[in-house]
Amino acid sequence: MQTKIFSDKVELGKSAAACGASYIRSAIAARGYANIVVATAASQFELQDALIKEKGIDWSKVRIFHLDEYIRLPEDHPASFRKNLRERFIDRLPCPPAQFFPVDGNASDLQSVIDTLGKELQKYPTDVAFIGIGENGHIAFNDPPADFQTDAAFLIIELDEACRRQQLGEGWFPTLEDVPKTALSMSVKQIMKSKAIINTVPDLRKAKAVQGALQGPVTNLCPASILQTHPDCHTFLDQHSASLLK
Repeated sequence: MQTKIFSDKVELGKSAAACGASYIRSAIAARGYANIVVATAASQFELQDALIKEKGIDWSKVRIFHLDEYIRLPEDHPASFRKNLRERFIDRLPCPPAQFFPVDGNASDLQSVIDTLGKELQKYPTDVAFIGIGENGHIAFNDPPADFQTDAAFLIIELDEACRRQQLGEGWFPTLEDVPKTALSMSVKQIMKSKAIINTVPDLRKAKAVQGALQGPVTNLCPASILQTHPDCHTFLDQHSASLLK
C-alpha cells in the first residue's frame, strides 16, 4: 500500500484524483472504456471536485458503479447516496458517463438488485475504485466484523451503532433514530477485485481507524485492514487522519 500525507484536504483531493485519473485514462487507451466505483461520503467531496476537472478523460467511455445505499431511504432524502452522487459528481461531469449503475435501496426485490449488479460487475470488472474508511474501520458499509469470504458482489448489511453515529455526526440526520439500520453494500471481496484502489481518508475522527487499517493486523474487526493485501492500493491522508501512525 502506498500512502501519502497532506496538510490540506484540497491538495489531498487533487492528488488522489490525479492518481485515479491516470488509471481511467490508461484503461480507455487500452480498451476504449473504463469501469470505476465511486464512494459517496463527506470524505470524498474534495476528490470528486478535483476528479471532474481532470483533463483528458472522455467520460462518455466510463461506466460508473457506486458502493452502497441505505435501505428504504427515499431517493430525494438529503442523505441518499444516489442523490448525492448524481448531484455532486455525475451531473457535473463534462459529458454524461457511458452508464451509471445505481444501488436501489428502495426496490421491492432487493435480491434482484443484488443479482443484477453482480452480473454487471462481472461484465465490467473495476479498473479503479475510489473509496474511504469509516470511523469504525469499515469500507463501504462492511461494518465489523465484516464478511471477508462471501463471493456475493453486494450484501444486505445491519449497520452497527458506531456507523450510524458517524452518519448522525456528519449532519445527514436529525437524530440517531432517523438513521437507517440497514443498507445494501458492495462486499469486501468485490471491492478487492478492483485493479487499483484510491483510498481517501481525511479528518481526525478517522485517525484510529486509519492506524488499524494501515498498521494493525489484517482482521475483519477493522475491515479496512484488508487493503494491506491489495497489490495496487493508494491511500491519501491529511495530517489529522495520519496523526496516530507510527
